[in-house]
Amino acid sequence: MTEPRTPAAYLEQYVAETRACLEAPYLREALERIVPLFLRARADDRTIFFFGNGGSAATASHFVVDIAKGTRPSLAPGPPTERFRCLALNDNVPSVMAWANDTEYARVFAEQLRSLAVPGDLVVAISGSGNSPNVLEAVRAAKAMGLTTIGLTGIGGGALKGLVDVPLVVPSNSMQHTEDVHHIVLHYLTAFLRDERPPRPR
Repeated sequence: MTEPRTPAAYLEQYVAETRACLEAPYLREALERIVPLFLRARADDRTIFFFGNGGSAATASHFVVDIAKGTRPSLAPGPPTERFRCLALNDNVPSVMAWANDTEYARVFAEQLRSLAVPGDLVVAISGSGNSPNVLEAVRAAKAMGLTTIGLTGIGGGALKGLVDVPLVVPSNSMQHTEDVHHIVLHYLTAFLRDERPPRPR
């Protein structure tokens, strides 16, 4: 009979598996493509739209807080090109419920994009499986509108991997590790973008 693992042993394995995901070359390659898109969105005063379901919705909301506020070196007022314009579509609960009730849940993000986004804006679609119907529908709408699309996913990437302009696929079949890495990516981007400041006009 196999002895049950201790909490400490399980933690050691969990950390090792998460570290393996973070050290994958693919992750670094994806970030090399994602960072310039965020920098361009800030420089051009574009809106970045985040969205997801469940834990990914929480990640989307967390992205908005940290990217919009956490990237600023101080809370003093500054020009628009020194700040990020961000929205999490899953935070607009009345709109989500209205579209879900009156049409179908697959349209809850796409219809908000059609109302709010303009060509040149940036979309960050988050789905652990890569197969959430409302996330995929929103990405299709975004591409039709001329938006640049980033997908954060895992578990092979699902349909989202081939649909977005820049996929970041966590190399894990665990939803927990996938969501962990998405949060680490969020904090990495916040720290990098906080330190990568545009030059102030003289």
